[in-house]
Amino acid sequence: MSEDSLYQQLRSHLAYLRLSAAAEALPGELDYAKAHKLGHTAFLERLLGVEVDATEIRRRSILERFARLPSPWRLADFDFDAQPAVDRNMVNELGTLRFLEDATNVLFIGPPGVGKTMLAVALARASIDAGYRTYYTTAADLVARCHRAALEGRWATTMRFFAGPRLLVIDEVGYLPLANEAAAALFQVITTRYLKSSTVLTTNLGVGSWGKIFDDPMVAAAMLDRLLHRSVVFNIDGDSYRMRAHRARSERLREGVAARAEN
Repeated sequence: MSEDSLYQQLRSHLAYLRLSAAAEALPGELDYAKAHKLGHTAFLERLLGVEVDATEIRRRSILERFARLPSPWRLADFDFDAQPAVDRNMVNELGTLRFLEDATNVLFIGPPGVGKTMLAVALARASIDAGYRTYYTTAADLVARCHRAALEGRWATTMRFFAGPRLLVIDEVGYLPLANEAAAALFQVITTRYLKSSTVLTTNLGVGSWGKIFDDPMVAAAMLDRLLHRSVVFNIDGDSYRMRAHRARSERLREGVAARAEN
């Protein structure tokens, strides 16, 4: 068989096996192997490495789309100096993702604007980078999705969906009161994931005030029991990032006005 025929057959084999990146890279890799006098093993390793890299990029893209994170925040973006109440060492430990191994939950509690969502999303980003299936939702969106599922007869399917991710972020619990049906939906999601997968939850209400969220205090107590059984809790009490930014802008405006007045 001629060299051209062998080349075409190799391309055909790669296409049949759906190794499209390797097929595309084949001419360049053959030229490289010839120029550098690579052996068969080294050539094959380089060619398959191209396919592995492309597969990893595709996999990461799928995880990114599935997660639906609201921002690109990472742990390195968090200003620990501005929020001294946040334990930097503990956050860095969470960043190793060892908490996923034993299905530990993480609760960020504090008033609006102190960085709860930023930390939750940053942990989700680290989880995606490590190749874990991750999903972000607000409490309101989760409840709405469960409500539609109940009406359409897809309740069990939706519970399996929320049980699936290795890390689930539920943001903004407590910003809106949850009636019986909504509370039951959130409780069922937490129960389905209990001791199986990790949940990161942000809330503006301390655990002692969760009765204000739910009509039924028993549901609140049962949910907290499952969340706190194996958990890390951050109580963040500090200035709002948005208010600090507002004050900084106002100060710059005042300085600008003063400078113009002097001139």
